[in-house]
Amino acid sequence: MLFTSVQFLIFVFVALVLYYTLPKKCQWIVLLVANVYFYLQAGFYGAIFMAITMLTSYFAALIMDYYKIVGERTIKLSKVEVTRDEKKKIKADVKRKSKVILVIALLINFGALGVLKYSNLFITSFTNFSPVNFILPMGISFYTFQTMGYIVDVYRGSVISEKNFFKYALFVSFFPQLVQGPISKFTMLSKTLYAEHDFSWDVIESGLMRIIWGYFKKMIIADRASVGLATLISDFTTYKGAYSLLGIAIYAVQLYADFTGGIDITIGVAELFGITLPENFKQPFFSKSLAEYWRRWHITLCTWFKDYVFYPISTSKRVIHQGKWLKEHVSEGLGKRFPMYLATLTVWFVTGMWHGAKWNFIVWGLLNGIIMLLSQELSGVYKKVDSKLGLKKTKIYGLFEIIRTTILVAVLQMLDYHKNIADAARMFVSIFTSANYGQVFGGGLFNIGLSVYDYVVLLVGIIVIYIVSYLGRNESLRVRLKSKPYAVRFILCLAMLVCILIFGSYGIGYEQSQFIYNQF
Repeated sequence: MLFTSVQFLIFVFVALVLYYTLPKKCQWIVLLVANVYFYLQAGFYGAIFMAITMLTSYFAALIMDYYKIVGERTIKLSKVEVTRDEKKKIKADVKRKSKVILVIALLINFGALGVLKYSNLFITSFTNFSPVNFILPMGISFYTFQTMGYIVDVYRGSVISEKNFFKYALFVSFFPQLVQGPISKFTMLSKTLYAEHDFSWDVIESGLMRIIWGYFKKMIIADRASVGLATLISDFTTYKGAYSLLGIAIYAVQLYADFTGGIDITIGVAELFGITLPENFKQPFFSKSLAEYWRRWHITLCTWFKDYVFYPISTSKRVIHQGKWLKEHVSEGLGKRFPMYLATLTVWFVTGMWHGAKWNFIVWGLLNGIIMLLSQELSGVYKKVDSKLGLKKTKIYGLFEIIRTTILVAVLQMLDYHKNIADAARMFVSIFTSANYGQVFGGGLFNIGLSVYDYVVLLVGIIVIYIVSYLGRNESLRVRLKSKPYAVRFILCLAMLVCILIFGSYGIGYEQSQFIYNQF
């Protein structure tokens, strides 16, 4: 059920009516039923894997908490005074048993994700066997990461396991975020997910504004840009050089409008039900470095990797010990940096894998990690140069940093939409070796399925997005609009709806496109 379909809008409307008309104590049940219906629209096959994830993570969390309770009770009810060493021994035993359960749950769920998503990468890379046509369940990467984060938090003791299985199932399957996130933490999402909510026009209005803004970006900009990109990557012999440069720009626009538009719809739909989801973006294209960009882009995924991959690796006793060995036997600098190097490269290797089961995604991830490490290593040089020239004090240099980061991100994204590394490299080189710039910018722009009308709509749409992002850099524009008269807010929403109806990509001959991040 696509977010851009009439079926989805009817589904949300019916769910809302039931949610606010039935007794408030039934609200979470209405959502759970809506989740089941929504997910079954994608097929029964995928529901089996989600059920496995629910059951294994639910019982794993319960068992780990049970071990903790038994350990605490043993200490408390002991007839003789328990010594400090005995307490440590009991706690160590609890931790050991809990770790076994945690590892089993992680292996089952990440194992299922690995088999379904990455089998063909292994088969085609290292064997002569034919690829296996597994059907990837909808949202499996997102709900697997969300549930595995939950059980790790239970293991760490920062979360108490949810005893009601059906409420826990609601947390795993909450339908707005199944398609492309954001990835929520149990401690945050449960606060509003399980609460009882009164009907409020203010809440409905705020949610609808966010949804309309999401449709504006998706249907007017992203789906229009996708037509041009599809043409550009269909024939490398024709569409190279200046066309390749055009493809870089178009994909950057498409991906941003598609992903942020989808997240806007997701957060807006959740808000209609009074439920708060975490923000996933913070004006990423105002970033002055690649590291800053990734603190602003897909925030929940980056936070997940930081909490559950980077910190565990960089603080691991074994890794720290290896760093000490390198410090003594190889290089003091290398030894000090080794934990950070290893954790960073591991995170970005896994990030690449998460985005796609192809080597181009893995290389894309590693390149991001390597560039950020090099930038960090050269930070001292930058400071010395800046102390002499005072570049950072000028607004022009700040603008240069933003443009530089945008270009770097866009170029690296070539590995997203080209089929393999060789194609991406060939197209990148062609930018500097093909002499077709006069041909392309003299009329060839209109040979990729986009007319003058389309380019004007795209340009105006980009300007609107930039203005909204700039105005909302310190405070959300929706929040600022709340202080304005109702008539102003109504006219703005109506204007966006009219723009979607007039300029949106739909109608006869239009094929609804799934969100890009749904494939991940």
